[in-house]
Amino acid sequence: MDFEALKQSSSNFDKLTKAIEANLGTENKDQNKSKYQDDRFWKPELDKTGNGYAVIRFLPAVEGEDLPWQRVWSHAFQDVGGWYIENSLTTLGQKDPVSEENTRLWNTGLDSDKEIARKRKRKLSYYANILIQSDPKQPENEGKVFLFKFGKKIFDKITEAMQPAFEDEKPVNPFDFWKGANFKLKIRKVDGYWNYDKSEFEAVAPVAEDDEKIKSIWGQQHALKPFLDPSNFKTYDELKEKLNRTITGVRSTTTADKVDLPPQKAVSVKSNEVASTSASDDDDTLSYFSKLAEEE
Repeated sequence: MDFEALKQSSSNFDKLTKAIEANLGTENKDQNKSKYQDDRFWKPELDKTGNGYAVIRFLPAVEGEDLPWQRVWSHAFQDVGGWYIENSLTTLGQKDPVSEENTRLWNTGLDSDKEIARKRKRKLSYYANILIQSDPKQPENEGKVFLFKFGKKIFDKITEAMQPAFEDEKPVNPFDFWKGANFKLKIRKVDGYWNYDKSEFEAVAPVAEDDEKIKSIWGQQHALKPFLDPSNFKTYDELKEKLNRTITGVRSTTTADKVDLPPQKAVSVKSNEVASTSASDDDDTLSYFSKLAEEE
């Protein structure tokens, strides 16, 4: 789709609405920035009071892609063998050993097994292109296009804008250059977690004053399909071996398809008793949990 076609299509609002509905029906690679700094990503910064504020604009799909967002499921939990932090193959519509094990645990009917399954549940992350309209804590970012990783809470705000609950509210496509709206990201700390409840969309308005500027913004956007590239996911056998090692604390010397996961009991592991399997795993853990609360 070229730029003129994009303008005429108004960003395919009907197609995006259907994608929202599909997303709602199925809901129910973490970027390790401490090791691999990716300057394509923007992250809000809090002030001294623990609050954060910025105005961003969600952008439409890049040329050659259908959706202006991508979503990735992942798992992150701790057991006697250390941390398990991996993208889930369910993102690609494939079977995943953690999901299988969670199903087995849940089906036992035991409350202790269900609690383990809850602790190992999937985490959903979204990726989208955004334009920074205002960033008081990092003004050098204003006017630039970034990738933004966010969780279900913010995506719910997008869904509410596109599918409002009340008849007096008009549906808005937040990803449209001309008929979209800026998003006021308001962050508060509530019980130690980042809370986005006060975030809201502004009135509908073009993202910029003229089409040349808008075309320039469109040309700066990043492809999102690479987040679903199989290279960002370990194989089923690799994940099953790591899951077994995380649960038992023993590195398997056999092939993963021959690994029988042991019956599980609830395990309480204090943060200072983590069994680290490698320096790489340590870095992944610190990076992940430093941002976990911020992305919910």
